[in-house]
Amino acid sequence: MPKAGRRRTRGNLVTERGREAKKKKKRADDRPVLLAAFVESKKSQSEAKLDRVYADVVDSATEESSDPPSPLLHRPYIPDELAGRADILAAFREANATYEADIERRSAVLTMDLYSSSSCLSNDRRLLHIREAAKDAVLLAANSIISLSSYLDDEPLNRCCGLWIQRDDKKKTALVLTSAYLIRAKDPSLVRNQRTGEYHRDASVIVHLLDGTTALARFIYLQEHYDLALYEVVVDKPVQLSTFNDNVHSGQDVLRLGRDESLDLRITHGRVEYRFPDHHERCHYMYFSHDELSVSSTTTSKPYSQGSWDRLDECSLHEDGGPIIDLEGKVVGMVISQMKDTFLPSSILHKCLDFWRKLKCIPRAHLGMTFTPIKFLDPICIERMRRKHNIESGLIVEQVSKESNAEKLGIRKGDIIERLNGQYISTTTELEKMLLDIGGDHFPKAKVSNAKLDIRIQIFRATKLCRRARNLTVTVSDCGEDIIEGTCPITVGLWR
Repeated sequence: MPKAGRRRTRGNLVTERGREAKKKKKRADDRPVLLAAFVESKKSQSEAKLDRVYADVVDSATEESSDPPSPLLHRPYIPDELAGRADILAAFREANATYEADIERRSAVLTMDLYSSSSCLSNDRRLLHIREAAKDAVLLAANSIISLSSYLDDEPLNRCCGLWIQRDDKKKTALVLTSAYLIRAKDPSLVRNQRTGEYHRDASVIVHLLDGTTALARFIYLQEHYDLALYEVVVDKPVQLSTFNDNVHSGQDVLRLGRDESLDLRITHGRVEYRFPDHHERCHYMYFSHDELSVSSTTTSKPYSQGSWDRLDECSLHEDGGPIIDLEGKVVGMVISQMKDTFLPSSILHKCLDFWRKLKCIPRAHLGMTFTPIKFLDPICIERMRRKHNIESGLIVEQVSKESNAEKLGIRKGDIIERLNGQYISTTTELEKMLLDIGGDHFPKAKVSNAKLDIRIQIFRATKLCRRARNLTVTVSDCGEDIIEGTCPITVGLWR
């Protein structure tokens, strides 16, 4: 009989299913490394499910025979007709003491500890319209959020949060993405008032796992420009990886998550906001805007007064490295500085992690300038520029680094960068992704750090009210970029 006409018997069907199962298992074994997911399209909340892991259920008959239920104690009382008897009164006192002890013991079990902790999702009535969605989102993201602490010569250094972003089931290891402030040197004179600082790459880092155990983490990588650090951890059980969403917009409802010393969640509600960065902040930051009343740890929160900033400073690192999540439980950013409410958007994190996996570094083109996007100005200012100078969008130069190629090219504060390599730019986040693309495209060719290349920029000269196209030489580097303020020493008298 020809093979095509062979009848599929029950035995053949079982054999085919067995072969297919083996193929699926082989495909799974060939892909032991799992990565955090980056998504663009939105799914309904009902589609999102928590990965639950249960211990084997004990057979009910065995459980009942080996561990019979304790007797249910009822509140004792003395019937009216026996109220005068001394023996009944003594028995009542003994029974009542047993009853009160049982109540006290049961009040300490985990299911009765209902009111010792609360967050803005329980005590802020202004969040009623998103409370259910927000609770589901927090619980969906929670298993991917861990706490890390660093030590230098056995002395505590810092404490931050982190996100599971990759796991290797064959090697039983996982990667944690966290804030570089975890290993940043403490310098009271600087605190966070400069872009880069000194980092202790050799610091001991402990990961506080959610089951109450700890594990020693191994340093993998540090990126100073984005304040990112990667650590590898040996894990006995699979960990839940974060899911990222590249889409985030101003005014969006989001939640900032962290963990305290007892590993309880810290939850703060806020909205995404665009702001002009401070002098020492990166231009690509986005901001978490919140009411003081919404700031909460796992205990009922109160607004921070001037005298409580020390406590805030002590607690602030607990959320650095933690996620900003949307109402679907997806990560839209990572907290960079809780004290300044800044976060790195997921669209940049996405590119950073892709480059690190491919190149084992995150190369970026350094321009030697900082900017303010025209897009975020008041519409009166935007309309005036459009009406008088035909300026639709672009980045206003705020700072030019001393002795940089930008300074030598004649770019000054107030000039506008309209296009880069032929592409119009409207936000600093767009610019940052372009600088990463330039670094990624150039680095595999050069294979060296601090390589030089030319990019084409279109400049609107603010003082001369004209446009010019120029070639700007930039540096491709894996290091952090510091903008050096121009200073001039006065060594002789200038005035008579």
